[in-house]
Amino acid sequence: MSSLAIAIIVVFIIGYLLIALESVTKVNKAAVALFMFVVVWTLYMIDPGSFVLLEHPAEFGSLDGNHDKLIQYVNEIITNHLGDTGTTLFFLMGAMTIVEVVDQNGGFDWVRKVMHTKSKRGLLWRIAPMTFFLSAILDNMTTSIVMIMILRKLVKDHKDRMVYAALVIIAANAGGAFSPIGDVTTIMLWNKGLITALGVISEILIPSIVALVVPALIMQFMLKGDLDNGDEDKDNVPQTAEQELGNRQRKVVFWVGVGGLILVPVFKSITHLPPFVGILLVLSVLWIVTELFYRHLHRSSVKKRVVSLIRNIDMSTILFFLGILMAVSCLQEIGALTAMGKGLNVTFNGNHFMVTGIIGVLSSIIDNVPLVAGCMGMYPVQPTGDFATDGIFWQLLAYCAGTGGSLLIIGSAAGVVVMGLEKITFGWYMKHASWIAFVGYLAGILSYYVMREFIFTNPL
Repeated sequence: MSSLAIAIIVVFIIGYLLIALESVTKVNKAAVALFMFVVVWTLYMIDPGSFVLLEHPAEFGSLDGNHDKLIQYVNEIITNHLGDTGTTLFFLMGAMTIVEVVDQNGGFDWVRKVMHTKSKRGLLWRIAPMTFFLSAILDNMTTSIVMIMILRKLVKDHKDRMVYAALVIIAANAGGAFSPIGDVTTIMLWNKGLITALGVISEILIPSIVALVVPALIMQFMLKGDLDNGDEDKDNVPQTAEQELGNRQRKVVFWVGVGGLILVPVFKSITHLPPFVGILLVLSVLWIVTELFYRHLHRSSVKKRVVSLIRNIDMSTILFFLGILMAVSCLQEIGALTAMGKGLNVTFNGNHFMVTGIIGVLSSIIDNVPLVAGCMGMYPVQPTGDFATDGIFWQLLAYCAGTGGSLLIIGSAAGVVVMGLEKITFGWYMKHASWIAFVGYLAGILSYYVMREFIFTNPL
């Protein structure tokens, strides 16, 4: 490995540590992520030819000796990565805006009433399964946004809400792992033909449930007594008819917003367009519907219109995503991720449980998408055995890459979103939730081992 590659990795590690120590340094994680993104790619551009030769040898032959074409080619690589990152960012911005509009217009009021309970532990056992199964339909990022908005209506105490928020992260990631459309990594494996919808649901559902139930059983002891919702009704006093939507209109807003989010995977399967296009379709329809509702209402209602609520989007979270994903793409381009995957395979002598288990842990530090992509490139699909379609390796990879992101709060899209919405620090999550998520993670792997050894003894 070249000195430049080592320098890039060192910068990434230092940047990651500064992000993790945000509560100590008092420097916003978005600022660090953006700086890290710029520095690693600047180092890359000192000698881009060496990296292009390593990762794109076929293309390098036509570029060797032509500096201008090489620079143009590298810029195209960066632009392609920015395009992939941009789809995530626009998806995030669209989803956050949709949920904010639904929330501010009372769309979650009736859901809150269904979820309402005085018992703190009772609420935990209502939040957990709803988040789990909703995440299997939506993506874990959107599900987390929806559930945090509901929790804000139900739980006034921020310390209690952080416990619920931590469970939302664990439940969202576990729910996405068993569904072929629940997580980006499962979508990748499914589209590539490495897993089937029936195979991943039938064999990963139980480990995913275990990965949620075990942490929930532990975390319930962090919650005691009843919820203090004394000001709940006061906070939701109806305004005048000229200023607020009626009950029927609120339900329309809910179903257009949340129902539209549920249909985004259907839109993708029909049109084959990226998911963010479906999100923007839902946002545009919701925008039109609310504009029609508000056109005859009082001018003060402008505060609840999309044009006003869109300003509430947390841009620091968006910029954090931009910095992290683009920095990780640089690691991918220098071959660090592929080398890491190969090293794991050699170190653990092809033990799939150990390799995928370590990959899952790494996915809490580094984005799981390039990790899974690297694994897909390293291990070609085979007609039979552990690398066949629905083989042990691919199913374990789907589970570990999905649930492993819960080990650290910045290890998944759900965690990053919740971190921004609830202002949870990296240190608090590591102290109170990381070890609990890890226990559930290992329990899920163990349950899969038992199932494969004693139930699904023959690969599908």
